[in-house]
Amino acid sequence: MSWIVVDVEADGPCPALYSMVSFGAVLVDDPSVSFYGELKPISDDFVPEALAVSGFTREEHLAFDEPEVVMKQFQAWLKANSKNRPIFISDNNGFDWQWINYYFHRYVGSNPFGHSSRRIGDLYCGLVKDARKNRDWKPLRKTKHTHDPVDDARGNAEALHAIRDLGLYVKF
Repeated sequence: MSWIVVDVEADGPCPALYSMVSFGAVLVDDPSVSFYGELKPISDDFVPEALAVSGFTREEHLAFDEPEVVMKQFQAWLKANSKNRPIFISDNNGFDWQWINYYFHRYVGSNPFGHSSRRIGDLYCGLVKDARKNRDWKPLRKTKHTHDPVDDARGNAEALHAIRDLGLYVKF
């Protein structure tokens, strides 16, 4: 299995009512291997403040690629770059996974990640045996958190390497 770190930028709080703007993914075992997708809106509704986080205007967002095309490209990338079933991991999997799961089911018919995901903060809390430390892993990133989804995914993969080096037994 291959661990894939995913980061999503969206124009609202949930899929179907709002739209995914862009997402990035990197292989944890080789963070230089990445995927980036920009997706046209699937809804007329958007939260301007949420869209602003991505750095894109609504007009730019409207010109992005069709979601079906991007999700099929991502599916092909996963197939080419992961061993067996990929493992989804992110900083905030409650947010990121819901978007990827919805878009995969809507535009591809199934989610290659299956029905589960992992959260980096929970792995770190388990390692240090303290559930209050769920943000203490973030300084382990080398790549600055910029809201560019590939940069953010890469920084999260770097943090996972550091967490492993601190003693978490894991094989990426």
